[in-house]
This record gives sequence, structure tokens and C-alpha cells, in this order.
Amino acid sequence: MLKTKIGYSTLKDSFAQGKETAKNATTSMRPKLGMLYCSCLNDVEETIRGAKTYMKGAPIIGCTSSGMIMTNDGIITSEDGFSGMMTFDDRNLKVGVASHKAGKNAREIGRKVARAAVENAGENYSPNYFYMVASPKEEEDYLMGIQDVIGRVPMFGGSAADDTVEGNWKVFCNDEVFSDGVAVAFFYTDSDIVTSYTGAYNETDNYGLITEVANNRTLVKIDGVSALKKYADWIGAKPSDLKGQNLLVASITKPLGVKDPLGNLTVVRHPMFGDDMGTRTTADDTINLGNKVVEKTAIVQLEATVDELIKSTKATLRDVKSQLTTEPAGYVLIHCGGRKLGIGDRIDEVYKNLVEEAKGVPFITIFTFGEYGYDEHSANICGGLMLSFTAFGEE
Repeated sequence: MLKTKIGYSTLKDSFAQGKETAKNATTSMRPKLGMLYCSCLNDVEETIRGAKTYMKGAPIIGCTSSGMIMTNDGIITSEDGFSGMMTFDDRNLKVGVASHKAGKNAREIGRKVARAAVENAGENYSPNYFYMVASPKEEEDYLMGIQDVIGRVPMFGGSAADDTVEGNWKVFCNDEVFSDGVAVAFFYTDSDIVTSYTGAYNETDNYGLITEVANNRTLVKIDGVSALKKYADWIGAKPSDLKGQNLLVASITKPLGVKDPLGNLTVVRHPMFGDDMGTRTTADDTINLGNKVVEKTAIVQLEATVDELIKSTKATLRDVKSQLTTEPAGYVLIHCGGRKLGIGDRIDEVYKNLVEEAKGVPFITIFTFGEYGYDEHSANICGGLMLSFTAFGEE
């Protein structure tokens, strides 16, 4: 029988904060894993050192969350930092974790962490499910490397985030803490684990063919037209008003998306920077995206109101709960930090939705700069401005 428990703290001292978080998350538990999330304002190494005092040797994995986390008890945030953890206790559960800093070959690093996680679980075969956390940079390549080793095992996860999109995020796994790299947790279990992965946006009739891409994530041209100009025309704006980070904010309710080949899943591509100088090519008015795009494939403009972004959280939690064949034991709810930015001061409505739908089952909500998952027969994939809500069954 799987049990989960939540602990959190906003104590000013990072070590004491991690200690209190883990103490509350491990009381009456024999933890097999702790999924830990904290503020980029924390001394992350000290938070983890404090948390380890109560983890009884169980592995810890996680990342920094943008601005806050949520639990059943409320929105957890503080000017002095915060942390929260979900622990897992099940006699029949085995978990293997592994991590690696970024290097020259992200796909090979993915292979390395996959092999290490299998070994650290004490197994010699692929897991039933896995969690991935990475820096917002080479997620797709890490994922390909992991799947080179274990095949197409269903997954969930999200990218580390900070409060200002300045690169102050951290990924952590046991004693390893770094800004750029990847970590995984492999779950070996008979219990249900299911994920609902969605952007919950509406498709518009604005779409075109990607005709030029640079460096995987810079959208240069759509239908042979400069990408930012085409996008500006679609949303009724001027390209000059979408330069730099103005695009990031403007596109939260009007992002772009790509369809998986079967049409089951539309994966959101968040326009981040308009004509970003760091990725300038021979063309002007390019769009720097949060994830990879491919030439000669279609891209569509999506849209959603703030009301719809808020309502989608309750609907997505209801959907993932409906996929379980047993009663839920806990939820890990990965919510895009960009969506949070677009929702703004109404974020408490998201919390109320989650509490109402969770009905007392422990949950932890984190805010990331990339979300990972799948839908039905789609491949595992990385996106942005999305929800990756995962439910763990009791048995």
C-alpha cells in the first residue's frame, strides 16, 4: 500500500527549513523517496543537508520552483525562501535516482543517468515509470538518451525554475546541486502511476509551415515569412511591440503549438524572446522558443483566457484521477511558471480548484519553466506553458 506525505517550511535559515520540511514529511513514514522543491532564494545545499537528517538514507530529488509551491495547506512562499517535500512509503516500491551535470553530449549524459538509476534501484531492467528534472536547455536530448537505455517508459517531470528567468534555478539529486544538467527517479512498483499532460489551450485557424529554424529553438521563418512578423499578424500586434521579453508575457495567452503525429496531443511552444540578440541569424524578427521545433512541420497559434487557464487545473486533476484503477495516494502537480505569471494575482483561485478536486489526498504543486509528459499513444515529450499532473494509486 503506497502512502505519501507532505512537509513544508518557510523558516529563514535554509538548514533549519530543510530539516523542518523533512521532519513533517517523514513522521510515521518509512520513506523510499523524497521529492523536494524550494525557492531559488534558498541556500539549496543547506536546505538539502537539513532535509537529509530525517530521510533515513532515502534519496532526494527535485529543483527550485518559481515563486511558490502549493500543498493542501495553502500557497507556500516567503521572502526568506521556502521548501516543500512529498515522501513515498511503500514496502513494494523501489526507486533509483541519478544525476549528471551538463556536458558536451546531452544524449550520452541521458544514457549515463539512465544506467545509473537502474543500478541504484538494484535492478537490471527498465522501470515502470520515471521522473525527470532538468535545466531549461537540452531536455529533449536528455530524454532521448534515457530512452536509448530503457525504451519508451511513461514519464512525467519539469524543468527547474527561478523567479525572474535569469538562470538562478537549481537541479538537485542527493548531494549533487547544479544549475545545468539532469536528474531522474526511476519507479519500480505495482501501484498505478498515471499522468495527464496538457496545455488546455484552444486551437485557432492561424497556422503555417515552419520553413527555417536555427539552433533547434530559434524559429526563423513560418511560410517563408519572418516568424515574429507572422506571429504578430496572427495576434493583431506589431513586431516592434514583441521584442525581447515583451514576447514572453504577450504569448502566455496566445502561444504556439505543434501536434504529435496521431493528433492526440498538441504540445505548447512558448515564444520567449522576440529577435533575441543572442540567437540572431541572418533573418530579423526571429522567435526564441522554450523547446525544440523542426523544419517542414506545421505550427499553430493557440489561445486561452486567464479564466480558462485557471479552470484547466481542476479539469486536469479530475482527468488524471479518473485514469487510476485504485484510490489516489498522492498527486505531483507540475504547473508552468509562465502560466502562473499570466494568471497573476488570481493564483489563489488555482489553489482553491486543486484543494476542492484533491478532496484531502496529499498534493504538491510546483512551478516550472518546462513540463514533460505524454498522452495516450503519443511519445514522451517536453513542452512549455503546460500542466503535467501525475497521480499515484494506493495499490
